[in-house]
Amino acid sequence: MTGVLSDHLPRPAVPSGGPVEAVREILGAVRARGDDAIREFTERFDGVVVDDPRVPAAEFAAALDRIDPEIRAALQAAAASIEAYHRAQLPSDVRVERPGMSIVGMHRPVERVGCYVPGGRAVYPSTVLMTAVPARVAGVGEVVLMVPPGPDGKVPDVTLAAAAVAGVDEVLVIGGAQAIGAVAYGTDTIRPVDVIVGPGNVFVALAKKEVAGVVGVPSSFAGPSEVVVIADGSAPADFAAVDVILQAEHGPDGLGWFVTWDEEFADEVDVAIERLVADAPRRADIEATLASSGISVVCSSPEQALDVANFIAPEHLELQTEDPEALLPLVRHAGAVFCGAYAPASLGDYVAGPSHVLPTSGTARFASALTVSDFMKDVHVVSVDQTGLEAMGDHVIALARAEGLDAHAASIRIRRQAGS
Repeated sequence: MTGVLSDHLPRPAVPSGGPVEAVREILGAVRARGDDAIREFTERFDGVVVDDPRVPAAEFAAALDRIDPEIRAALQAAAASIEAYHRAQLPSDVRVERPGMSIVGMHRPVERVGCYVPGGRAVYPSTVLMTAVPARVAGVGEVVLMVPPGPDGKVPDVTLAAAAVAGVDEVLVIGGAQAIGAVAYGTDTIRPVDVIVGPGNVFVALAKKEVAGVVGVPSSFAGPSEVVVIADGSAPADFAAVDVILQAEHGPDGLGWFVTWDEEFADEVDVAIERLVADAPRRADIEATLASSGISVVCSSPEQALDVANFIAPEHLELQTEDPEALLPLVRHAGAVFCGAYAPASLGDYVAGPSHVLPTSGTARFASALTVSDFMKDVHVVSVDQTGLEAMGDHVIALARAEGLDAHAASIRIRRQAGS
């Protein structure tokens, strides 16, 4: 089926070519010239001069006091939901016992994490919570935010307030690929991190791929936002239309698809999208996304609709059908699935609990949402007594001989001789 669909449908792909070369140039400059390069790129790309990117910690709490009480309450409610969900993800140690041998699998957090929070077209305090709270739950010692500066060269109050709610340790006023380079390589004023997470534009997502290996980076490509809405007409057309729009309003390079097996309903949704976009405050961003990646697909059946969704492997998949649970067994590739007419992806963006940092550009075929495991390492501990060594020693000697590694075999022979 994939081969047939590829003849008719465009599939999102991880960018290559020009953007990659631009990102490599930025990263190379940051690695070579550190703070000086960061200042230059901030002035070039953001139009402001930031002499010291570090925000004083006292500003976090002050910003929390300055914001609207309703927004503060919403941030706290969202943080509580995110914490509850991710606490349920925490793994337990694994123990396996054999005669004379004990193997324990331990889970240990990394020490320092960098969380990228997008800026530019909008502010994203929700992303602060969706990255920093899981890191804190995992037990990370230090959480650092990288946030592009606003027109005044500062971080918006609502973003700093979210940092206070999430228990962030440092906030850096740096955006783009240069922010990724700063925390990956370190500078005179910025200490490097162990793991980098968070969504961003194409340049940020590519920069994370480029520094993978220097630091830990989850395997997903967390780039421009995507949604595939599958609907059967059992809910109003406006529900499907607005949910295509809600991801498209993030701006260009995203993806907004509508899929159905009811041609008449497809026409209704198209009309509804046109009407809602005409009145939308972010009309320009929505139209830019829909012009490049806004597609309506009419299929022959629900099964074919899910084939289309799996082919795209979208960041967000909505099942606005009479019986969405019946379609769930057909879902193979998606970052997050929202079931029913009253489950818009916006709930997942803000308050449902799972992180909204999700795989894009088709990487949901092999990658997952951000989880506590992205901030942790597995460490195994092997304890053996003389009985265990005797039980397994002959196998070690045989395999060492097959590989030509005599010292491996000698490590068993010497112990046996000492114990005899």
